[in-house]
Amino acid sequence: MADTGAGNAADLLDGLIARARRLGADAADAVLVQGSALDASCRLGEPEDLVRAESRALGLRVFVGERQAIVSTNDLADSALGPLAERAIAMARAVPEDPYAGLADPALLARDWPALDLADAGEPDAESLMARAAEAEDAARAVAGVTNSEGGGGGWRRSEATLVTSDGFTGGYATSGFSVSAAVLAGEGTAMERDYEWSTAVHEADLEDAAAVGRRAGERAVRRLGARKARSGQVPVVYDPRIAGGLLSHLAGAIAGPAIARGTSFLKDALESELFAPGITVVDDPHRERGLRSRPYDGEGVATTRREIVADGVLRSWLMDSRSARQLGLASTGHAVRGTSAPPGPAASNLWLEPGEDSAEALIGAVESGFYVTELIGMGVNAVTGDYSRGAAGFWIEGGEIAYPVSEVTVAGNLREMFRHLTPAGDLAFRYGIDSPTVRIDGMTVAGR
Repeated sequence: MADTGAGNAADLLDGLIARARRLGADAADAVLVQGSALDASCRLGEPEDLVRAESRALGLRVFVGERQAIVSTNDLADSALGPLAERAIAMARAVPEDPYAGLADPALLARDWPALDLADAGEPDAESLMARAAEAEDAARAVAGVTNSEGGGGGWRRSEATLVTSDGFTGGYATSGFSVSAAVLAGEGTAMERDYEWSTAVHEADLEDAAAVGRRAGERAVRRLGARKARSGQVPVVYDPRIAGGLLSHLAGAIAGPAIARGTSFLKDALESELFAPGITVVDDPHRERGLRSRPYDGEGVATTRREIVADGVLRSWLMDSRSARQLGLASTGHAVRGTSAPPGPAASNLWLEPGEDSAEALIGAVESGFYVTELIGMGVNAVTGDYSRGAAGFWIEGGEIAYPVSEVTVAGNLREMFRHLTPAGDLAFRYGIDSPTVRIDGMTVAGR
């Protein structure tokens, strides 16, 4: 794939927007995304797959009055871009009016932005990625009790996105990512258990050691041997950091501007109300250096900034793009994300729950009888009511100690009540882009035997 440099990309998009304006567009924006990826995997000590992918896509969005249309292509030849603009204008004239559609408020556009160090200059070769995958799997298989493997993996990707709008915004930046993973099985026959571990980082130097990742995968699988159902009841439930970030994902979805504007969120009336216990803070920061979800500006060119979404337990902000902000009579919060074939929509950047004062051990130690969850199954969350019900596996807690592994149970509650009764530990680590320390939620329902 021939690379289109940032300058060339901006010139190409600027020319395309000019064509659209000449054809009758009142406003327009265009985005070009180019990417490369290389993934290697092995199983039982032998190479299994090696896949390289290269992509390039351009999206043009045009506005004719209060109508908008989006077209996309991977053909950047000049002979293709003229008809592309014509199709976009024709589509816009044929669709219903949308009074909330439009480019971002020019006053909110980013004029400068920080250097966030989001792209590693190096590109690994296939041999190094395969060696990383093998090292992770070998370490996992070396754990006593591991009997089979789903494999080890090593990956790399790089992407560059350029955005140009007809009201004067031009920007582009590159991101990269490295990964290593392993998934193995322990035990025999019907008593087998599976677990996994992975690490991702923007820069290769920040990636966790492959052998350490593999060992954790093996130890997690072995630790689950002998799992049984727990008794049913209302008990404290402790979420492992690996899955606790999912609670923040539910929060982000519930405070997204479109859901609030449509009235389809259980938090539609919660702004400026006490949602969590006093002292709880949830941060969204797009400007973390080398952050997995960092961005210098949003998908509409709006300036981004660090926000306390929840401060001292109080919900302080929705997550909004320009369209949902107009619906709500507010201003965009700089959370728009976009691809090349759909309008922008809001999403969190680096989102995390600030740590508490107690250690994870102290949080568990205060539980006389409860459930430590390490894996969740299914999608049982009702965004309209906040009702929450997920299949789960983990470990039973007795007398403040991990007692035995548990599987085939369900944890249930309502997210409003769960947020209100959530207590964070002090072990926050930035590993996933949406991150949480260990958390305990009192009074949840566990359904087992």
